[in-house]
This record gives sequence, structure tokens and C-alpha cells, in this order.
Amino acid sequence: MSKRKLTRRQAWRIEKIQKEREERAAKRDQKADDKLGESNLGPEQSGLIVTHYGTQVMVEDTATGVAKRCHFRSNLGGLVTGDKVAWRDGNPYGVVVARSERDTALMRPDPYGAMKTVAANIDRIVIVIAPYPEPHFNLIDRYLVAAEAIGIEPALVVNKVDLIDDQQRAKVEAIYALYEGLGYQVIRASAKEDAGLAPLREYLAHFISVFVGQSGVGKSSLVNALLPDVNSRVGELSEKQTGTHTTTSAQLYHIPSGGDLIDSPGIREFGLWHIEAEDVLAGFKEFRPFIGACKFRDCSHTVEPGCAILQALEDGNISPGRLASYRHILADLHPGRA
Repeated sequence: MSKRKLTRRQAWRIEKIQKEREERAAKRDQKADDKLGESNLGPEQSGLIVTHYGTQVMVEDTATGVAKRCHFRSNLGGLVTGDKVAWRDGNPYGVVVARSERDTALMRPDPYGAMKTVAANIDRIVIVIAPYPEPHFNLIDRYLVAAEAIGIEPALVVNKVDLIDDQQRAKVEAIYALYEGLGYQVIRASAKEDAGLAPLREYLAHFISVFVGQSGVGKSSLVNALLPDVNSRVGELSEKQTGTHTTTSAQLYHIPSGGDLIDSPGIREFGLWHIEAEDVLAGFKEFRPFIGACKFRDCSHTVEPGCAILQALEDGNISPGRLASYRHILADLHPGRA
């Protein structure tokens, strides 16, 4: 669905509100600085943002693992969970004084259509699917393309394998075959039966990861299984087998078996936003050897003679389903290009 274009007056009001917020934030910073004072602050130390409260953040000290609630200065821009920062201890709050360059950033549009970072320094995006709600190849491909576009390694977790029935068995097996054949990690799991959690724990160890996927596939159940001390409220799938959003908090969690997990509703809704047509094409990893080899520079990969992508399809190096998925995604994001 296309977004309604803002009028000039609406755009002016939004800009005015944002400026007022920035001014209030600057005043808040000044008051915090006045209260704390340089002499009341400890030395600079490294930390990791593990929770964001809007006007404050929770910073975990890198050396000790102790968490401290902190103010942050408005000139740092937006801070998000996963940011690596320099901070100084104080009483009762510390102060974040600098942010390190981000290796990766997950972004999504805000209510006004502007892109907003929701998490930083993610190493792995785990795409969770299940037999019900029914998984769709195009939806999986959309997540994969989005992950590839921002340079984060994606993997598939087929959750609720105990619910695979005769109606869905062939499709789930086709998912295994296709994506494992493309070189993606595909992990079978069941949070209810604790099956498949050992390879998932091994995959997540030593990295910062996020779970994404449509509602009802069991992301909260997996979080509960991986983090037994965290009470992530799990919503039951209705008799109609449609999902409901249940998780409301955002935080970085340390997995006891190793690795970290950043979880929030905004992250779980991660998807394709403002991706260029060329990045959609490159997001299909098996297409990459043939990109740039077409006879015509502006090839649409549909009917042109000398198209390397179509030749790869004919040679069996690209599957018809993946090419159809590419065209569907491209048509959604860039009407008229597919």
C-alpha cells in the first residue's frame, strides 16, 4: 500500500515538532550535566547498550558486566540497543559520551516514512518459519534479500517441527532442499519438545542475533527455550492458525550457552524497506555470478536476448521459483521494473 504524500503544512509541522524535541533534549542534557558535573563523573569506559528507555539507556560495562542507567547527549544522535559506547559513571546515573561506528544497522520506517535504526551491530538474522501459519517461499525470500542487502548473515529456523503433517510435509521438505542447496543454514527446531535447540544454540554462540518472522511461528517460544530465566509472554496460536503479536519489551539478552539475542516487536517486523532494484537482484545469491553478463546494460531479465539470468535459468543454475520470487519482489518495490 502506497504511503499518502504529506502536504507542505504537514511536513512543516513535523519538522517543527522534531526541532522542538531536539531543543528539549539539549536542555535535558544540560540539566543532567549541571547536576553531575565533570568532577562527579568517573573515567571513560567502554560499554554496550542493552536496553533503550527513550530518554535514557541501560549500559552494560564491557569489563565488569554491570549495567548502569545512563543519560545520553543529544549530539550523539539516536542510540539503539546493540550500540557500543563510551560512558562515564555517575550518581545516580551515568552519561554516554560517545558512540562507536556501527558495523551493521537494522532499520525500518517511522510513522512519517523516514528510516529509523532499531538495532545495531547485529551479526546474524534468524528467519523463523513454521508449518502453521503456512510458510511461503516469497516471504522467506523477502527476509533473505533484506538480510543480504545490509550484509548480515541470514539463517532459517523451521520451528514447530512436531506440527508437520501430511498436508505440509512436502512443502517443508522443499524448503529444506532449496535453501540448504543455496548454502543457507537451515535448522529444524521445536521449542515445545526441545528438539533441534542444540544446533540452534551452537549457531547463535559468539554472535549477536535477532529473530524475525511472521506472527505465530513461535519466536517467543524459542526465546523462552533459549533464555529460561526470561519471561517472554507467549501468545497461543488461535484455532484458525493465525498469529498475534505478544512481545512488548526491547532488550539485549545474554544466552547462557553463548551469544546474545536482541528482541523487540520492531525488530521482529524487519523486512524490505527502500531497497534499490540492483540490491534486490544481488540479494538472490545464486544470481550473482551472472550479474553484469547480460548483452544489454539495462536488461530487465524478462525477454531480452543474451540475458545471462535467463540463460542461467535454462541451464538449471537458477530455479524458476526463485526467479518468479525475484520478479514479484521487484514489482512490489519498484512497479514497472519487473
